[in-house]
Amino acid sequence: MAMLTIRNLPEEVRRALRMRAAQHGRSTEAEVRSILEEAVKPQGRVKLGSLLTEIGRRADLTDEDLAVFERMRDKTPVEPVRFE
Repeated sequence: MAMLTIRNLPEEVRRALRMRAAQHGRSTEAEVRSILEEAVKPQGRVKLGSLLTEIGRRADLTDEDLAVFERMRDKTPVEPVRFE
């Protein structure tokens, strides 16, 4: 993971970060990480896992549908990767 150093941070800002972190029950470092993540992630971002879960819920598949998937699934064992 990358590291970031912030110089010349005003004491009032550091104190406010410590208070905010305490309110959220985490360290100041974790709080700053959270603030930065929120600031840079795109609005309306959907994570892949959440999207797939939602699609699965909307599909309303029956046991018969699932049986078709099971029959069609490739059951061939996977060959391990070779680094030769």
